Amino acid sequence: MTLKNSMKFLYLIILIILAFSDLEAKKIFVSSAQQISSALSTIQPGDTLVMTKGIWNNQQIVFQANGTLSNKIYLIAEKDGEVILTGTSTLRIAGNYLEVSGLYFKDGYSPSGAVIEFRNGSSLLSNYCRLTNTAIVNYNPADKKKDYKWISLYGTNNRVDHCYLKGKDHIGTTLVVWLGSTPNYHLIDNNYFAFRPAYPENGAETIRIGDSSTSLQDSYTTVEYNYFEQCNGETEIISNKSCENIYRFNTFKDCEGTLTLRHGNRCTVENNFFFCGNKPNSGGIRIIGEDHKVFNNYIENSSGTSLKSGITLMNGVPDSPLNRYFQVKRAIVAFNTVVNSRASLVIGAGKDSELTLPPLDCIIANNIFYSTQSPIVTLTDNPVNMTWAGNIFYGTSIGMSLPNDNLNINPLLSKSADNIYRLLPTSPAINSSNTNYKYVTKDFDGQNRIDANDIGADEYSTEDIKVRPVGPHNTGPEFIRLLSSVKPDGDPVPDRFALEQNYPNPFNPETTINFSIFKAGQVQLRIYDVLGKEIALLVDEYKVPGAYSIRLSTDDFKLTSGVFFYKINTGNYSQTKKMIVLK
Repeated sequence: MTLKNSMKFLYLIILIILAFSDLEAKKIFVSSAQQISSALSTIQPGDTLVMTKGIWNNQQIVFQANGTLSNKIYLIAEKDGEVILTGTSTLRIAGNYLEVSGLYFKDGYSPSGAVIEFRNGSSLLSNYCRLTNTAIVNYNPADKKKDYKWISLYGTNNRVDHCYLKGKDHIGTTLVVWLGSTPNYHLIDNNYFAFRPAYPENGAETIRIGDSSTSLQDSYTTVEYNYFEQCNGETEIISNKSCENIYRFNTFKDCEGTLTLRHGNRCTVENNFFFCGNKPNSGGIRIIGEDHKVFNNYIENSSGTSLKSGITLMNGVPDSPLNRYFQVKRAIVAFNTVVNSRASLVIGAGKDSELTLPPLDCIIANNIFYSTQSPIVTLTDNPVNMTWAGNIFYGTSIGMSLPNDNLNINPLLSKSADNIYRLLPTSPAINSSNTNYKYVTKDFDGQNRIDANDIGADEYSTEDIKVRPVGPHNTGPEFIRLLSSVKPDGDPVPDRFALEQNYPNPFNPETTINFSIFKAGQVQLRIYDVLGKEIALLVDEYKVPGAYSIRLSTDDFKLTSGVFFYKINTGNYSQTKKMIVLK
């Protein structure tokens, strides 16, 4: 190659490098809503707007742009959790292929509309956009009757994940999906919904998908792997008001309400865990409408009745308008486990002079209902053409004559290391299910169902557990786990492990045990008698750093007069203390 040709080739290479360098994604630092607006005028797919650390007060942010499938446009915090939006700050996400991450809305309020909306105005909606790794904490107005949502989803194919939403105490749904003329296909996953106090009126749901006016439209929204703790706003923790939605792999802890299929048809509720903790008005799943499927759910210690039982099938209204109650038709309730609940299964709930249509053509199959609280089944109304197949009822009065192909026998359940009731190897539930429902191919652990399948949510198996309840340790943003605000009381994170002496001591009938942890991990708190025999397992769960209090009653574990010991074990810390019951 001649020198002249070599120079031409080198010049061409330089031009190519320069051309591609112009296409490199830019990172633009911004310190106000105005700077964001200005930067958007030149933004290109692949670019990132970086919000500088600090307090952003009274900032109405509009993130409006269009990325592409392969090159999104990003709005991120300079450091996760250290961009704190307060005062009247709000966010609007509008356009296509946008992603927001790392923001922390705290102690402010929205003057108009939701705190975060996936739209800008009524016409410019969002599609294929994502809100992730973001927190909204105590973003409440002084007037608790002021109705606004914290997150409003519009458009299609959007995602809200790994967010932390805590302390909403005014009317209005925490997160709502609004339907348009086409299905949404939204994904709501891995979020931590926390500590919503009870509100005296309706309209305080934690999640609502649709509304009455659009309830017969398809949404195809999926809600999965979310953690709901003390979400007590109203009876409907989740309010389904559209069709073809999926609710799966979610965990509910100490919530006073239910996952409610309030309007709409053809939804699936599967593999959810309800640890109700005997809280007032706590329940599991309430069913209204047509062709719903309820599989592999685990419901423990629910104390609600009627509309807030373990599993509820309601009565309907003849020729129901959109905002009332449609008759339950062709619901399938199969392979669920309901244990120690005050009202395990209620059929025809709400029956009155208006709600006169009982459930029709429904199937209750291969479930375990175990309770010592009578009756297990409450027939508020008599269902029409209901199929009862392969269920186990045990512990107290069934509440009806035992149907053919059903069992009244001890299912032999035992709490495993993760504090969930599972089948013992000698359980009569093993391989005893009615085989007409083998389309449920996995159990609540994600293990394969084999042979004739086992009754209940658990399939006795030696396979590795693939699905577990979620909790504070694997939902929400990573940064929130390091902040004291993850605790409901907002106290500082302790700087040491500690097990306090119970008070009062001696006691009868109640005492309180306090303990503190400064490193997150699995915590176990057990009671032993003087011979070292385990009497009770008070705590066995993952705990974030904080101070905790456990109430112990002699009635709960039939403790007699004498000396007992309580022991905490965190993996990093272990301590034992003595307590005395004096009757």
